[in-house]
Amino acid sequence: MGLVSYVKNSYNELVHKVTWPTFPELRSSALVVMIAALIISAVVLVMDITFQNFMQFVYGRLY
Repeated sequence: MGLVSYVKNSYNELVHKVTWPTFPELRSSALVVMIAALIISAVVLVMDITFQNFMQFVYGRLY
């Protein structure tokens, strides 16, 4: 009986209590997420290349 009640309450909440974003709000939020992901990936790429060059320098001096 608990599972049926849970499903009914979940459905009621999704249909009557949740405010869904409009399409323009959704589009702008998706754009913000994509730009943030591109910036973070660029930062990680720069860090990776810097670390790679540093390690090549260190190993080049050792051997």
